[in-house]
Amino acid sequence: MRKYLLGGAGITFSILALTIIISWIPCSNRNLPDKVVTQDSLYNLHVNKIYHAAHLEQTGLSPQVFEKALTGFYNLKNVGKVSSEKSILTIADFDQNSTKKRLWIIDLSTDSLLLNTWVAHGQRSGDDLATRFSDVTDSYESSLGFYVTAEVYKGKHGRSLRLDGMDEGYNSNARKRSIVVHGAPYVSQGTINELGRLGRSQGCPAVPAELSDKVINTIEGKTVIFINGTHQSYFSKYLDVHLAANIVVPMQDSSLIARI
Repeated sequence: MRKYLLGGAGITFSILALTIIISWIPCSNRNLPDKVVTQDSLYNLHVNKIYHAAHLEQTGLSPQVFEKALTGFYNLKNVGKVSSEKSILTIADFDQNSTKKRLWIIDLSTDSLLLNTWVAHGQRSGDDLATRFSDVTDSYESSLGFYVTAEVYKGKHGRSLRLDGMDEGYNSNARKRSIVVHGAPYVSQGTINELGRLGRSQGCPAVPAELSDKVINTIEGKTVIFINGTHQSYFSKYLDVHLAANIVVPMQDSSLIARI
C-alpha cells in the first residue's frame, strides 16, 4: 500500500513540475505594462537635459535649486511677465556661503552658462551666510523669490538695474525699497581675503564692480532672477511644476519619451 502511495505522489509531483515548466514564460516575452510616461517625468528629463548641457553641477549649483528657478521662469513667461526675445535666467543661491560664486546667469536658448560669480546679500540677513529675509523697507535684509529685471539707471552705485518683485509678501516691495542690481567693490576676492566673507549690501544683490556692466547688459529687459534661500514660510505660485510641465513639454515629444 505504501508503495502505491509513494508512486502516486511521484506521479503527482511530476505532473505539477511539468505544469510549472510549461506555464513559465521568460520576462522578456511577457506582455508587461509599458512604463507610464507622465507630463512630470518628461519635464524632469527636460530640466536635467539643460542642467547637464550647461555643466551646472561642476559650478556648484544644485539641481533642486535650478529646477525651482527654471519652473518659475516658464510660469512667469507663460503669463507674459518675461521678455519673448531673451531667454536669460539668473539664479542667486543664498543657501551657499558668500565666499562661493553663488550667482549664475544661464542662456536657456543655448543651454549654456554665461557667467558664474559672487553676489552679496543684505547686511542684516547674516554674516557669511544669509539666514534672515525680509521685504520691509529699511530692514537691510535680502528678499527671496522671483524678480523681473526692469530699467537701467545711474544712481549712487553707478549704472544699476531696477528689479520688480513677483512674489507678493516676499519681494513685492523691491522697487519701493530700491532693491537693484549694482556693482560694489566689496564683492571681491580682496574682501574675502580681508574679512573671510564678502561685504554686504543694504538688501541688493550686488555683484563685482568690474563685472557689473556685463551682468546688467546680459540680464536687462524683463528677464528672470530667482533668489533662493531656506525659509519655511516662502511660497510662490510660480513654483507650480505641473503647470510648467504642461507649458513646455508636450506629451508628443518623442525625443524625450524615447529616453524614459
